[in-house]
Amino acid sequence: MSHTAGKVYLLGGGPGDPELLTIKGLEILRMADVVLYDNLSSNKLLQHCSKDCEKIYVGKRAGKHILPQDEINKLLLKKVKNNNIVVRLKGGDPFVFGRGSEEALFLSKKNIPFEIIPGISAGIAVPAYAGIPLTHRNTAVSAAFITGHESDEKSNSDINWEKISTGADTLVFFMGVKNLKSITTNLIKNKRSGNTPAVLIQNGTTSRQRVLKGRLKDIAEKAEKEKFYPPALFIVGDVVGFREELNWFESKPLFGRRISVTRSRTQASKM
Repeated sequence: MSHTAGKVYLLGGGPGDPELLTIKGLEILRMADVVLYDNLSSNKLLQHCSKDCEKIYVGKRAGKHILPQDEINKLLLKKVKNNNIVVRLKGGDPFVFGRGSEEALFLSKKNIPFEIIPGISAGIAVPAYAGIPLTHRNTAVSAAFITGHESDEKSNSDINWEKISTGADTLVFFMGVKNLKSITTNLIKNKRSGNTPAVLIQNGTTSRQRVLKGRLKDIAEKAEKEKFYPPALFIVGDVVGFREELNWFESKPLFGRRISVTRSRTQASKM
């Protein structure tokens, strides 16, 4: 596709399984001149880019930032001003704890054309791959998404623990491993039963998926013992109990296995 004016696409790449990329997302990657990708994007997604596409890693993890957000914003501005099609590739969905809104606001203030390409959020896909429905008409009629890691610039938490703790049947915490003890303590302190089923899902939707079940009162201790680390999703609610019957992904015959294909790169890809 030819183009005469620069534009930025804020693209959600999905939760980890590269096949969960949307068709529109695939088309955008194929036409990109520059891709700024983060830590949660599957590297296989970059294989859809053209051979001339410039790929720039700007990933962030807690405490480890390749580029601060301000620098990422400046880089977007620099690259798009050369009439490039610039893709900001993010894990999950750009508007669900992905800072996509911050980047979109920056582009809007600079009068830079942009589009938001939604992605499948980890908050939906990861529980599904672990056999956990977020809702069930007889068990859970509401679900809430909550950040487990608020901005470092805040002096106080904006999470209303009193309302959140019992305000939804299913609670889904993003980026909550580091603060898991604090999260569970606050929930119990605000009248969520310590016996409520809870689960941690690490590297969800990928072949490295790990799942740790427990109760709200003991899941933090179990996570420390089992050395659970980010990226992981934390889910609280009775729906966790469906996992035993609905665990379809980890029951697949080749789950977790690594297979060597003794062929050239081109032949191996086709196979």
